[in-house]
Amino acid sequence: MNYLNMQNENVLPVAKELNQLLAEYHVYYQKLRNFHWNIVGKNFFELHEKFEEMYIDARAKIDEIAERILTLQYHPISRYSRYLKIASISEESPFQTDSDMVYILLDDHKTLLKQMSEVIKKAEEASDEGTLDMMGSYIASLEKTSWMLNAWTKSTVEQLKEDLVM
Repeated sequence: MNYLNMQNENVLPVAKELNQLLAEYHVYYQKLRNFHWNIVGKNFFELHEKFEEMYIDARAKIDEIAERILTLQYHPISRYSRYLKIASISEESPFQTDSDMVYILLDDHKTLLKQMSEVIKKAEEASDEGTLDMMGSYIASLEKTSWMLNAWTKSTVEQLKEDLVM
């Protein structure tokens, strides 16, 4: 039964891009766990807590993405070997400095945001408002987290752009 107001052939590309995003998020999630477990140094308490917050968020998004794929009447990829094969995000050594961990995650955010844009393109073509709504909120959330991590990398004397300051 097709309970969606969309044609199956139109949502297949959306499901494919969502499966790619699911793979990216799974590897990203495990990397966050890795960094959460292996952070050391003067920023331990701050980053240990932040990485936990981030992996809890990623875990929720993984479930939501898989359920969206199911809503579109396709199967989500569910084998980790497949995630590792198709994801652009890669596993990481636990032996990273706190700064390296943050920069690595910021780079992963670029990959996730790019994949979300691919999902949006296909969802627009399919008139898939549910997926579009989901991706919009994911982008806003990830951009905010990226801003915070990027701010963490700055020295206290660095400033933002002054163009709008009067």
